[in-house]
Amino acid sequence: MIYQGFRFIQQTLFKFVTKEAIALLLKIPVEQIRKIRCWPHVILVVSEHLVRFVSYADLPPILEAEPPTDKDILTWRRRWRKLKTYKAPNSWKEFYTLQLRQSTNKGTLQAWWGLVNTIKFALSHNAVQTIKSVFQEIEYLMAVSVSG
Repeated sequence: MIYQGFRFIQQTLFKFVTKEAIALLLKIPVEQIRKIRCWPHVILVVSEHLVRFVSYADLPPILEAEPPTDKDILTWRRRWRKLKTYKAPNSWKEFYTLQLRQSTNKGTLQAWWGLVNTIKFALSHNAVQTIKSVFQEIEYLMAVSVSG
């Protein structure tokens, strides 16, 4: 359950909040998440074994939301500069490889790959290469299953 505790959340990254992304970020199974509360500046996550605040800027963009804006990108870059990582968390790579593997048709697969290409500036070179390999593998498997 995702709960928006306030009428208006100024955080534009609210649109990217998903249980899957939070679970990967916190390295816990999705099933363990009991409650997600979106506050103006942070997200409160309550699971079976932990209670943690998460930054909106630690969550990757998703297809179901409007594409990332310049404001979103600036928020991410500020967060990464503050953490001295200068790139998105590794959970983004895990999230996108999972989304590609869960794609059930070529259109969805292409859409996820398009989103990754939009934000690849945020990912390490190795992360982009890993995601690209998964994309090519799934694309090949879809082509083989259609023609075979």
